[in-house]
Amino acid sequence: MAAWEETRPLVLTNVENTLLRLLRDVAEYIDNSPVSEPLESQVSLPKELAEAKLVLRFTGGWVRDKLLMVPSHDIDVAINKMTGYQFGLKMKEYLEIPGNAEKYGLEGVASTDAQSNKAGVDGKSKVVGGLHKIEANPERSKHLETVTTKILGLDIDLVNLRKETYTEDSRNPQMEFGTPEEDALRRDATINAMFYNLNTLFVEDLTGQGFKDIQQKIIRTPLEPYQTFKDDPLRVLRLIRFASRLGYTIDSAAEESMGNSDIKEALKVKISRERVGIEVEKMLKGPDPHRALALIDRLELYETIFTDFEGKFVPETERLRPAYDTVRDICSATSQADADLGLGSHAEAVINEILIRSDDEKYLAWQLAALVPWADAPTLEPTKPGAKAPPPVASSVARAGIDATNKVCAVVTAAVNHMSDITNLKDRFCDRKRFPHRRVDGEDATARDTLGMAVRRWGATWRSQAMFALLCEVSAAGNESREDILESYSVFFSYLQSLDLLEAYAFKPLLDGKSLATALSAPTGPWMKNALDVVMAWQLRHPEKAASPSAKDEAIEEVKNSRVQGELKARLVAHVLSLTIRPLFAKTQHPAITSRGRAVTTAVLAKPYAANLEAEEVLRPWKTGDGAFALDLLRWALRNLDATLVELHWGLLIPPLLTIVDDTDPEYKAIGCEFVALLLAVTPPALLARTGLGEVIHDALMPALAYLPSLTPEPAAVVLANAAYPALLALIRVRFPTGEAVPAPPFATTSKAKPPPFRLHDPRTAALSALLRAGPLAALAHLAPTSNHPALTTALLTHLASIVREMGVRAVPHLQHVFPLLSSILTDPFGPAHPP
Repeated sequence: MAAWEETRPLVLTNVENTLLRLLRDVAEYIDNSPVSEPLESQVSLPKELAEAKLVLRFTGGWVRDKLLMVPSHDIDVAINKMTGYQFGLKMKEYLEIPGNAEKYGLEGVASTDAQSNKAGVDGKSKVVGGLHKIEANPERSKHLETVTTKILGLDIDLVNLRKETYTEDSRNPQMEFGTPEEDALRRDATINAMFYNLNTLFVEDLTGQGFKDIQQKIIRTPLEPYQTFKDDPLRVLRLIRFASRLGYTIDSAAEESMGNSDIKEALKVKISRERVGIEVEKMLKGPDPHRALALIDRLELYETIFTDFEGKFVPETERLRPAYDTVRDICSATSQADADLGLGSHAEAVINEILIRSDDEKYLAWQLAALVPWADAPTLEPTKPGAKAPPPVASSVARAGIDATNKVCAVVTAAVNHMSDITNLKDRFCDRKRFPHRRVDGEDATARDTLGMAVRRWGATWRSQAMFALLCEVSAAGNESREDILESYSVFFSYLQSLDLLEAYAFKPLLDGKSLATALSAPTGPWMKNALDVVMAWQLRHPEKAASPSAKDEAIEEVKNSRVQGELKARLVAHVLSLTIRPLFAKTQHPAITSRGRAVTTAVLAKPYAANLEAEEVLRPWKTGDGAFALDLLRWALRNLDATLVELHWGLLIPPLLTIVDDTDPEYKAIGCEFVALLLAVTPPALLARTGLGEVIHDALMPALAYLPSLTPEPAAVVLANAAYPALLALIRVRFPTGEAVPAPPFATTSKAKPPPFRLHDPRTAALSALLRAGPLAALAHLAPTSNHPALTTALLTHLASIVREMGVRAVPHLQHVFPLLSSILTDPFGPAHPP
């Protein structure tokens, strides 16, 4: 042993000294115990070790960290002649002897999980953790009956010294007891192959390279590199991890073998992705993830580690370096205050402070940087129609390639899915800021509601998703410099911060679904989520109103009360009509009107009639259970219209209303008539005239008057009449609002006939007269004797009176028909049976 290590004894902490004393005492107890039956084990002990003294050593990373004066809480204890489980049982036996545990300030060995969990909290814990045995299983593990436990806040692994023999197809060796030299030579690196002998209290460098390599900061394999990696390809990743953690250089011979195609293939085939993922996670959570990714990149190991086992897409590995370089620069950026003084990039400082708030977000940034080469992989199609789309390829690589957690995979999926949305919004925001007076098509990308709803759409992990979008843009940059891209994102994020929108995804909605459904008098359904988004957008536009204690009550009152008009209601009306009602009626467009709500002026072919009821239900989803909420929402919208909203949404209102009126079911036809009356009550006459729909609506309503017994049951006919007549009267008022007389139409004459005297023609009176004759007069005549249908007769007489009142004195010419009709009804001998 060289003089250097002999003159540099390790300095142990009080806790480590206590552990050392305990372990030496247990070893002495075992050596001095009377010979008993051999402890049960699957591992046979060589004869030459059976009579040897028990020797314990601290091994591996703890020794390395001690030499580097780095704190370590994980200690592997190597045992020369017992398995870890055998030694652990004897240690438990020793500590259970009265008085022994107290020598070390302990209370004994944990007997429950609760006590075991408490044992590992810190160095003040007085209970030794339970013994957690890892069975010998050469097919799945390299351990030989290892035991893990916790003592005084230290994580302890108890394991025997061993030698290993590998097969071609597995990294899991056949193992048996070995000498300290054999155990040292089987390890991954010389700096991890040193022992601290608990008997001599010296460091043992049995490879002869450990001290030298620590001094020269080199990572080297104890044996020939190619065979070392061939035996266990995971060592490739371990060397990269240690090099990045310690800032060491990997030996050139080892690097050459790490990049060998045989080794890369073995790493891909022989190593479980769980083990690969553990090493990658340790790298990316370590002190220098940039160095780790740079080594993976330089050694051309990227596709071996971040692999797509489907093999349908080749990653763009040239995009990797710009991504991890950018994360390094952002994570190491100075504060904004320092950047303002010229110390570092201001854009990087802003992005760091807004996007990287915790170690988790920093880890996700490195993880996402590593997956940037897969960002543009084609979107996978569902395996069958109607099935859920598969996750993006980048997410599959994270899950299958490095065994990432569900949380990480969910972030990757969201980041890929929202990447274009984030980039486009940022670009539109920057354009809007650069050209504030330019006309805006669509949403204003600087508006608080637009930005806030975007953050809510992206969700709680939007910062990581935005980082991914930024990295993808930087790594694929064409003519735009990286500095310009980072500046655009920093301005965007700063603006979100200035509007207090960084946590918009967590803002509490003013109304919940139940409150909104009650206010709209509609059943809950798929419409609710988007309608609540309308309310949230209003909150984002008016944070001062939303913060008022009475905001919720005022919002509910505005939505419920048709006499209260406001922006929230107007937005909800627009949403209901455009995003809920229109899609449900898209397949039943009325042939007489255009999609913009105007009269069709060209001949069109008739649409084929639905072949059966099933096809009819497909064409009319608003009649089925899943879409039945549509009529309640449409009724609410119609009751809350004013002239301005009618003008604005005319093209959305007319098509569904005429579709419902045209339905052959009297129940729905009556609802359609009711809706038309509600619409016409607030329709400006000029709008109806401009769109040319007066005649179209008239022709749609008039067939409702013919739904009479015996083809239509009397109760249904009453409901339909009570809806159709008010709608027709409302139509006449809007079509002919003034009642002014105009010249009569030209009178065709022959040469011998004399033209009639000049007279005035009143279109309003003419329309009312036509309604009177074709409506109640014709219907009552059809029902004679009316005593057979007293309820319908009552309804018709009521509407007859309404028409006469509307005509006023102009109804006099019709009295010659009305009086006999009334007389026959009053003199009907069965009339008194129904006094109304």
